[in-house]
Amino acid sequence: MSYSFEFSFLHDKAGPLAEGLVVTVQLALAANLMGLTLGFGLCLAAMSRWTPLRWPAQLFIEFFRCTPALLQIVWFFYCVPILFDVYLDPIPMGILALGLNLTAFNAEAYRAGVQAVPREHLDACVALGLSPLQRTLHVVLPQALRSATPVLMTNGIGTLQQSALVAIVAVSDLMYAGKAIATEAYRPLETYSLVALIYFLLSLPIARMAHWAERRQDAAMQR
Repeated sequence: MSYSFEFSFLHDKAGPLAEGLVVTVQLALAANLMGLTLGFGLCLAAMSRWTPLRWPAQLFIEFFRCTPALLQIVWFFYCVPILFDVYLDPIPMGILALGLNLTAFNAEAYRAGVQAVPREHLDACVALGLSPLQRTLHVVLPQALRSATPVLMTNGIGTLQQSALVAIVAVSDLMYAGKAIATEAYRPLETYSLVALIYFLLSLPIARMAHWAERRQDAAMQR
């Protein structure tokens, strides 16, 4: 291999990379916030006994779980303005696409957590006279959230990584900045290696936390 590595040129590209990193973090945080909050509501809708509510929720989940994330992003960016006459800035549109995708996956994680709530706890809620809303907020949600935490964190990492897909629709995230630098400098190997390292450093702490949460959950179940 005669290729000569040269990373020094990247010192002058710290500004664009930092700006792209900020956009990537914004996309990931906002999409995760959307997925964590809407995911539980979607989970409850998908488990509802009311068919007109349950079927659309299940269809939403299956659509986002069974189609490529890249296709979803492209569809939102190019089809939503045409069909609904809705025009959003690139970053909010990216958050919407990523957030709805994550909502579907988190709904399934929440559903597993809800189904793991012991029946005795629900019977106790009825005996105490708690309303359905009180039962959901104070009994079901805390236990479901604790059971689903490792999966939710793993899904969050996936969304951070999938945020790189918005580069294809010209959102100026970290991947887009790296692509521009690689094209300009004709140094794709060094540039994409650095970008990959940044994504790795962002994801690794979350992955370790997810592993720690899973171990704690396993230990608690064995008691």
